Amino acid sequence: MSLRPHLTATLLLGLPLVGTHVGRMLIGVTDTVLIGRYGVVELAALVLATSYFFILVMLGSGYALGVMGVIASARAQGEAAELRRATRMALWVSVLHCVVIAPLMWWSGPILIALGQEPQVAALGQLWLRVMLFAMPPVLAGMVFNSYLAALGRPNLVLAITVIGLPVNALLNWLLIFGHWGLPELGVRGSGLASLTVNWLQLAALAGCAAWLPEGREYRLFQRLWRPDWPAFRAVLALGLPIGLTLVAETGMFTGANVLMGWFGAEALAAHGIALQIAGLTFMVHLGISNAATIRVGTAHGGGDAAGLRQAALAAIILSAGFAVLPMTAFLTIPELLTGLYLNPADPRAPQIVALAASLMVYAGLFQLVDAMQAIALGILRGMQDTRVPMWLAIFSYWLVGLPAGWALAFPLGMGPPGLWLGLLCGLSAAAVLLMTRFWRAAPRLDGAAALVRGAQPR
Repeated sequence: MSLRPHLTATLLLGLPLVGTHVGRMLIGVTDTVLIGRYGVVELAALVLATSYFFILVMLGSGYALGVMGVIASARAQGEAAELRRATRMALWVSVLHCVVIAPLMWWSGPILIALGQEPQVAALGQLWLRVMLFAMPPVLAGMVFNSYLAALGRPNLVLAITVIGLPVNALLNWLLIFGHWGLPELGVRGSGLASLTVNWLQLAALAGCAAWLPEGREYRLFQRLWRPDWPAFRAVLALGLPIGLTLVAETGMFTGANVLMGWFGAEALAAHGIALQIAGLTFMVHLGISNAATIRVGTAHGGGDAAGLRQAALAAIILSAGFAVLPMTAFLTIPELLTGLYLNPADPRAPQIVALAASLMVYAGLFQLVDAMQAIALGILRGMQDTRVPMWLAIFSYWLVGLPAGWALAFPLGMGPPGLWLGLLCGLSAAAVLLMTRFWRAAPRLDGAAALVRGAQPR
């Protein structure tokens, strides 16, 4: 099979997944834009709180991402029971994660203050996080259903549910933040309540699709969901926890950068948050292609198709690298136009924040390609159910290269906020090189592994 069909198949599967990730990110962008027009201190608090929330979500999302490859592989092998067991226990582990991290969200204010944040910013951040504690279960369970539906070849349903949530979230934010139509003016808390409502509505829609979708009825996903399956539980935990820790290593680097940026003041943190969110929006494209790579590599891995696995991986790399050129160009040529959308022009602090955010966008443009490659490499390796070694490579890259380099450049070397972003570039570059090397060194051994799989199949 030539590479062109793999490019087409990855694109057709990846586009709805990209749309889903972009849609979710746009929900966050809507929150940030509206809060940015409500107040600068509130914007700084939301930047800090969403980063805090995101790192806890990423720690729990490894189980959903891990079973995506398992579901694709089990479906390729015709193992309906394995597919059902893995998905159910991913839901179990995700809910357990919500219970474990609840204290960290409820008493987040003292933690933020201990990290050097201003008391007013920390208090508002805790207010938002306490509301969003009750959004964590639908967020993580929804990710499991996303993986299930995508691996069954129906990512379009996930995209539709996400897109429908966009205007609902925007309307609720507008009403609850500013107090329109006779509702109370709740500011940051109102933004959290809007997100909470939308996430529960989306979970209900995803669960309904998983239950009634013709392709999924044979798997009887909800039958005896309450019964534990401890072997499958342990397997999902062993596969997903390294993925979650890998994501925490990356998001933790950015969250650590948020904390360090907060030392420069609320204006610098607001500028950092704006630039980071714009860069994160384009990253959703690479994340969607990475998810498509996980499914297609997982299918080839389950079927013992070594050549197909390599071509599926190469197709994802080409597509992601090609897209990276577009945002790179925009970030380097029109940064002020992009960052200026987030603030009220009448705010006297707006010009200073926009100028700083625009200077940071230059570094965001420079790390587009390496950020894409590390995301694709992780997706490919997850499809091969290779998660432990990539975890250690990621921890090394982000925490021993990226964050220390950012601190050294920003403070001892006196580069300020741009130095912090240059450190992020160093960490992402190290991850891209190490993870891609991990895959391509394993590629020559795939033919032998595929032969063993075929030899084990009944004739």
